[in-house]
Amino acid sequence: MLTTVELGRTGRTISRIGLGGMWLSIEERPDREQAKRVIRRTVELGVTFIDTADVYCLDENDLNHNERLIAEALEEIGATGQVLVATKGGLARPEGRWENDGRPESLRQAALSSRDALGVERIALYQLHAPDRKVPFGASVDALAALRADGVIEAVGLSNVDLGQLRAAEEIVEVTSVQNRYNPWDRSSEESGLLRYCDENGVTFIPYSPLGGARRVKLLQADDLVRRMAAEQDATPAELVLAWSLSKSKTLVPIPSARREGSIESSVRAVGIELGAELVSALEKAFGSLPL
Repeated sequence: MLTTVELGRTGRTISRIGLGGMWLSIEERPDREQAKRVIRRTVELGVTFIDTADVYCLDENDLNHNERLIAEALEEIGATGQVLVATKGGLARPEGRWENDGRPESLRQAALSSRDALGVERIALYQLHAPDRKVPFGASVDALAALRADGVIEAVGLSNVDLGQLRAAEEIVEVTSVQNRYNPWDRSSEESGLLRYCDENGVTFIPYSPLGGARRVKLLQADDLVRRMAAEQDATPAELVLAWSLSKSKTLVPIPSARREGSIESSVRAVGIELGAELVSALEKAFGSLPL
């Protein structure tokens, strides 16, 4: 059984690693049955946290594709109540573009649509996908607080925020999670003190793109030093990097994506890899030599 961690201060526990659903629904997505096989295998492996968003789709005519896919796959295997599905609002996909939309009225409509797509009474964790420069940040957070007060969502999360924005949001509503990019090429959340703040204040940190994307996974696999250190742990370079991220914080839950069952199987193996301080230090030194 996978180790678990409390989600924020909600009293609910989730597996120490989750599945990011995005790659099952955007460009070059697998066919629906293959995508559902990935989700089924995820559940079989003991993963109890899946992250999605209304805009994980092709364009504005395909909104909520990933949410509906996940809900359908979980229902088919009778796992709807076993897996906590988090989703996000605050972006739009006009003609396939990715654009911010943090207006309160848009967030409310997006949350209601996501609730319907997921087939739940309340969304377990609803996250602001990104701050919108055209909208006061506090107004977007106020909208999430109102959704919580109205029973549309259970817990509030933030994505793509800095420490100052997290603290400002906490003045308005309890923040359960922060979802930021975090990987060997982008450690800004650690360097700014945001990761430590989350760790010390019971805010679950959810790194997206924990391996840097498909191109950078290939860079990891091609690096002699990283490959050698991984082999010494009987692991792949990707598994070693996930184990590294898990070693950085007791609140951290990475959400690698997967299009094949083998990918999520590999990600789950990383949870069992324990890294000592010397190896972490050596690995981080090796990261500094990786090409961008």
